[in-house]
Amino acid sequence: MKPSRPCPTGTLLVVDDNKAILQSVKILMSAWFSTIATTTSPDSATSALGGATPDVILLDMNFHAGVNNGNEGLYWLNSFRNRWPTARIVLFTAYADVDLAVRGLKDGAADFVVKPWDNDRLVEALTEGRKSADKPQPQATTDAFWGTSPAMSALLKAAERVARTDANVLITGENGTGKDVLARHIHSLSLRSGRPLVSVDLGAVSETLFESELFGHAKGAFTGADTEREGRFEAANGATLFLDEVGNLTLPLQAKLLTALQRRQVTRLGTNKPIDVDIRLICATNRDLWKMVADGQFREDLLYRINTIHLEIPPLRERTGDIIPLAETFIRRLASRYGRGNMSLTPAAERALATYTWPGNVRELEHTIEKAVIMTDGDTIGAEHFSLAPPKTATAPSTPHLTTLDEMEADAIRRAIDAAGANMSLVAQTLGISRQTLYNKMKRYGI
Repeated sequence: MKPSRPCPTGTLLVVDDNKAILQSVKILMSAWFSTIATTTSPDSATSALGGATPDVILLDMNFHAGVNNGNEGLYWLNSFRNRWPTARIVLFTAYADVDLAVRGLKDGAADFVVKPWDNDRLVEALTEGRKSADKPQPQATTDAFWGTSPAMSALLKAAERVARTDANVLITGENGTGKDVLARHIHSLSLRSGRPLVSVDLGAVSETLFESELFGHAKGAFTGADTEREGRFEAANGATLFLDEVGNLTLPLQAKLLTALQRRQVTRLGTNKPIDVDIRLICATNRDLWKMVADGQFREDLLYRINTIHLEIPPLRERTGDIIPLAETFIRRLASRYGRGNMSLTPAAERALATYTWPGNVRELEHTIEKAVIMTDGDTIGAEHFSLAPPKTATAPSTPHLTTLDEMEADAIRRAIDAAGANMSLVAQTLGISRQTLYNKMKRYGI
């Protein structure tokens, strides 16, 4: 949604080798900036400004015919950042060069706009840059500790770069890696952090209630709609909308979501009036959306729409150096919560934690530590205080271990619950059964 027009103020520098584009952008942005300097060559940027300091720079990624690898744009991005450190730089790129623009975000660009551009999108990107140029950067309000491994350090650096833009983010990773926590971290560092993050667990939204939940409804739109209700898109207007378990959507629901994202509008059930919405979208899933696209289970156009920036959280078993620091962080937090004072791990406990594979990732580690903090009598946590499944070992063919089908089923349910925590929807989905069937089986096996 295009912001309301203020009095023109600030200086915009536009660098693009196409004179027609320079003229078009200058006409469009003249209502927003009091000074607009244009140049076809980044070498002439200083002279084009006439001694002025730019508040915002719109920088093309390529400047020579036949050269389209984007390296020029990245070079000049860093050059301009050194020359004008307070300026906010928005990259101008062709659709095929989106990956390069993402590299640019990691190198310090504030945002990027894809050619051919949408006027409202361009105005939004450049005016947001101007509004944020003189503001201190938001500081994270989440207290999560992520670890210090190279993989997590690189991930957090990328997330912090992305947070300062309005780019859509797709977070992927196994169950329990902290996708929702990363979404909150990104929002807390964004320019929209003054408003709450609006979260929707799509795995828990039935197909019949999808439109009402996301788009809202009018009074009398359906049986039981006694009052009008705004949907989550409207609630997130001007803020961030977090759609968890986006890979669970059926194809018809994917089409409805795509339409809302493309139009930046929603229509409440029972009405014909479209409502403009300005959201920053973050999605998360533990599923392989690219494989789902190949299998015809997920729309490719929707994947492109939600996947401007892709952040993959590595599983805990791939960053074992973070296990003990994370465990110690959980101990301090939980010991304080339960009034247990100072508690510590024995060397044997550290070895047990470090050598376990953690199929439930950080969530399983936190639950394990919480149980130990509660059940330990003293102030020292030993390996005996953990209920960790023993590592799988090969069984000799001559002495097979036989179990009944009921035992196997009960064991599968327990493992799924350990991996998913209290998310019964996820447990049922993992096992391929309904929630009611899951509850019936848990009751049957005394789980």
